[in-house]
Amino acid sequence: MIEVKDLYKKFGKNEVLKGIDLNIERGGIFSVLGPNGSGKTTLIKCILGMVLPDSGNISINGKTLKNNFKYRNEIDYLPQIANFPGNLKVSELIAMIKDLRDSKATKDQELIELFKLQPFLNKKLANLSGGTKQKVNLVLTFMFDSPLIILDEPTSGLDPISHLRLKNLIFSEREKGKTILVTSHILSFVEEIADEIVFLLEGKIYFKGSIPDLKAKTEQPDFEHAIASILSSSYA
Repeated sequence: MIEVKDLYKKFGKNEVLKGIDLNIERGGIFSVLGPNGSGKTTLIKCILGMVLPDSGNISINGKTLKNNFKYRNEIDYLPQIANFPGNLKVSELIAMIKDLRDSKATKDQELIELFKLQPFLNKKLANLSGGTKQKVNLVLTFMFDSPLIILDEPTSGLDPISHLRLKNLIFSEREKGKTILVTSHILSFVEEIADEIVFLLEGKIYFKGSIPDLKAKTEQPDFEHAIASILSSSYA
């Protein structure tokens, strides 16, 4: 579904992506991991068209992203930090996002019920807790029916029950054949949901495959020690 070929990106003298080659198949949950500065956020933003690479190519469903903006209508995106006007009510924000998107939102009421947001619909965003804002952001992300979903730190601020509901929601979207990219620093969450991981290190892909394959490659007994092994060797 997503094909990245020889992708390079510099910010000043800092070379963030160093010839990334990556294929993400249609359907499944793929977690993009890496330490701070590894290039994972830049890679995601290149896929979203928010950052233009210096060279290389990205295509989705066989269509290159260059000079093509309509493909964004086929992506649902949850940013790590979503800043919306604090004077808007939750219901007003949901209505505004529905108006801005070409696609029709079909699941907003279902998601409002799932995350128990009914008592907050007439409250202003500025008066909500961080966790409640994250639930609103999840509604905005999942209420459309796009084939590609990108989630940047989706569990941020969520209570355990909402965390579980999110996990089940991600699984249900996978069952529909959707492709889901997730970035997260919560390794237990990644281990629970990811079919494959893509681990970036210093602007290059160090590993792509299943978590059992990573444990075998690093000769470590569990996922946490496998990641620690990669990081300790890179900083040695």
